[in-house]
Amino acid sequence: MKSWKHQSVLLKEAIEALNVEQGKIYVDATLGAAGHAKEIIRRGGEVIGFEIDSEIVNRLRAERIAGLQIVNENFVELEKVLSNLNIKEVSGIIFDLGVSTDQLESPKLGLSFRQEGPLDMRLSHKLGVTAADLVNALAEGELYELFRRYGEERFARHLARAVVRHRDQKKFETSLELANLIESEVPRRGKIHQATRIFMALRIAVNDELGNLEKGLTAATKSLKVGGRLVVISFHSLEDRVVKDLIRTESRLRIVTGKPIVPSEAEIKSNPRARSAKMRVAEKI
Repeated sequence: MKSWKHQSVLLKEAIEALNVEQGKIYVDATLGAAGHAKEIIRRGGEVIGFEIDSEIVNRLRAERIAGLQIVNENFVELEKVLSNLNIKEVSGIIFDLGVSTDQLESPKLGLSFRQEGPLDMRLSHKLGVTAADLVNALAEGELYELFRRYGEERFARHLARAVVRHRDQKKFETSLELANLIESEVPRRGKIHQATRIFMALRIAVNDELGNLEKGLTAATKSLKVGGRLVVISFHSLEDRVVKDLIRTESRLRIVTGKPIVPSEAEIKSNPRARSAKMRVAEKI
């Protein structure tokens, strides 16, 4: 069986924050390689895991992990799924946001600016609009707003203009076509590739990540039992802002971590993708 490349970030810290108890039910809202779920099960909990990527779901089902019930749905369906399973409340919920290493390196998804693949970026093929649809159809002003808002890209206006100029000659079809254009238009800034923010912006837009996060966190709050923990690991400022705002304003939650928990230098050294991770924890009251 193909091995997983993804390493779960803040694994020890997240599981300890959940306060896992024997025989209790937990939700992993973003299952991925199931690193967090497997550790919850190892400590005696049972897990309902949500995963929208059908390929990942098939790989996990082939593993036949005892104590894990896999749901091929977006976490926005959390309340409905739990109701269908006759589960009124759970003891803890974890969100590990972003995409996994396995997804980033999958040519079929087109998430990487380092390899050739269709300019798709849909984490679920139940979605209709692709990244290619956006870059080939949005007006220059709309592209600028998308790049600025979701990518926080300082060259958003220049790149929006460049995208329109390029597509007038040839429509974008692959991830490398877009990455190469961006690389030719703006200077490299340190270790961060020029296309990083634009690819992130398109992925967020295609998958409605921020809108879904707000809905998912609200559903999670309702589904937690009193004393249950909500643990959220985010990887960029927009996600973290949504999480921080909800925890701060939701009267049913008590903040457990004042400042976000971040990975140790040792973890970042062994897993560079962990460097931007922030974990926030709240408890249902």
